[in-house]
Amino acid sequence: MNQKLIAEIGKSQRLEIINKLKRTQGLSVGELAEQLDMSYMGVKQHCVDLENEGYLDTWRRAKGIGRPELIYRLTERSHGLFPAESNGMTITLLENAKALYGPAAPEKLLFSVFQKKAEAYQTRVRGETIAERAGKLARLRDAEGHMAEIEQDAVFIRIVEHHCPIQDLLKAFPIVARLEAELFTRVLGAAVQREEAHASGLYRCVFTLHGRERCKAGQ
Repeated sequence: MNQKLIAEIGKSQRLEIINKLKRTQGLSVGELAEQLDMSYMGVKQHCVDLENEGYLDTWRRAKGIGRPELIYRLTERSHGLFPAESNGMTITLLENAKALYGPAAPEKLLFSVFQKKAEAYQTRVRGETIAERAGKLARLRDAEGHMAEIEQDAVFIRIVEHHCPIQDLLKAFPIVARLEAELFTRVLGAAVQREEAHASGLYRCVFTLHGRERCKAGQ
């Protein structure tokens, strides 16, 4: 959690709400109150205040019975509250390389960077099974600010990331998405499918692992 988040949001309960919403696609006041062990009215007031300050917005989620319920989710403004690398110089260098050495230059440079990153990960991500390696990689990515966690069922293991510290670089050079997937594949020793989704200020990137060990993820 960075200093900007603390300075701008302030109260610890507001911090808890922001961080909980960051790891979801939106929650109702009741869900927030239950998961954070806070009073309904306390959560409601914090959400209203955060909405007035531009950090939250609302939408209606359909229910099986009754009226749709009001859901709070983060806005684009909230992205700057979380750790993010400053890639302005990197982007400028890549753009200059493209101008000087041709359109393939940025891709070659980024490929080299991700190769080195994969090598660094491999020294820290070890395990006999895909599940073990995935768990270690998720913890490592979480420590780097990607807000990563593991989701698994009887068929697939997924590493889900709720924040992208290099979002500006990803927007400027979309090839980074492919290089990330290739990095995961190399480190985990399994084919990886990368899927990215945005909703309001929410970010969710899912790396689905495909391999012979996937059905043993829960063992």
